[in-house]
Amino acid sequence: MKAADFRRIALSMPGASESAHMDHPDFRVGGKIFATLGYPNKHYGMVVLSPEEQERFVKSDSAAFTSAKGGWGLRGSTCVRLEDVDAPTLQRAVEIAWRKRAPKRLI
Repeated sequence: MKAADFRRIALSMPGASESAHMDHPDFRVGGKIFATLGYPNKHYGMVVLSPEEQERFVKSDSAAFTSAKGGWGLRGSTCVRLEDVDAPTLQRAVEIAWRKRAPKRLI
């Protein structure tokens, strides 16, 4: 996957928009961030999952998914190595992150 693929998938979610946070492109729904690009570097994206979902993704594909460092990671922020994730898996992770943040009217 490339950054453009991550962006396309994130923006395909209903009500999603692109903005920026801490010098990284981010993707929001209802004003809340559900994904970012370029963290911790240009080879990664990040999705905001529950800690339980994060654990499932890391266990099933540790080459593509890792916990973000510090408290963010403990709360479910999950780094996605773009070159190691396939499209269906990334789509599923982004959808889960979007559902976690989306207003009920969009779900």
